[in-house]
Amino acid sequence: METSNFLTGQFLLAMPGIGDPRFDRAVIAMCSHDEDGALGIGLGSTLPGLGLHDLLGQLDIDLGTAPDAPVHLGGPMEPRRGFVLHSTDWGGQDTVDVAGRWAMSATLDILSAIAGGSGPSRWAVALGYAGWGAGQLDGEMTRHGWLNVRGDAGLLFDVPADGRWEQGFASAGIDCRLLAAFTGTA
Repeated sequence: METSNFLTGQFLLAMPGIGDPRFDRAVIAMCSHDEDGALGIGLGSTLPGLGLHDLLGQLDIDLGTAPDAPVHLGGPMEPRRGFVLHSTDWGGQDTVDVAGRWAMSATLDILSAIAGGSGPSRWAVALGYAGWGAGQLDGEMTRHGWLNVRGDAGLLFDVPADGRWEQGFASAGIDCRLLAAFTGTA
């Protein structure tokens, strides 16, 4: 099956009953989707007891002017690897533009810039990512495990993690309280 990058720059929202508890109420910002696979950063939950100040301290980066923001659970893959999704007003050595909607960086230079007050104007930090092999996500999309919605910067940067799932469905005109995890048979 040939894939396209139609999901890049969009959000994936896990449907109730997706069948994998790691993705319960997941909101994933899709950063790459092509014939080789897909990569997204989870933004639907935060890591309890871990804030940006803790992370900067562990990396020996001076806190500077950085606020102590939550760190998101980016996904089950490589949970010790960090990613920053951010506004496009900053770019570093490995910054990737995500469909012109936001950018993604994964090196220490962005954390140093945020702490030093010279980083992007808007950002979210995550550990780990969600990844799919070639054609894997396309197959999951046909089984109705995910709903994709437009990658709105407001949902990414302005809505707290615990409200993103509901707000994502609302942006598609869906009241998530009416969703069922299972269907009946006739």
